[in-house]
Amino acid sequence: MPITQWSDEIVIAELSDEPSFSEDMSALLLQLDEAGGGSMPDAILNMKTVSYLNSSNIAQLLRLRKKLIGHGRRLRVCSIHDSVWSALLMTGLDKVFDFTDDVTTALASLQIDL
Repeated sequence: MPITQWSDEIVIAELSDEPSFSEDMSALLLQLDEAGGGSMPDAILNMKTVSYLNSSNIAQLLRLRKKLIGHGRRLRVCSIHDSVWSALLMTGLDKVFDFTDDVTTALASLQIDL
């Protein structure tokens, strides 16, 4: 997964289906841990190539959200496939995460909310 440091304040992660999803999320969480609380960036998860989520994936998403919120940072999830969106709706997670249509919209929403 490419993790792109778009700016000092925003990181963009391009996620893939399993088994890469878990590895990608672990790498992102590690990068955020290394950044530390004061310099931790907001995050955008581009899920355009993710076609399904399992319970472990959902747990990793929630862990990432908790870490970012705990440091006063924000998370945007974008480019969700219909099958993934259905799983998020069924679990009620559509109300937990902030979703956008694409990376460009996610970037704009983070910059507007400053």
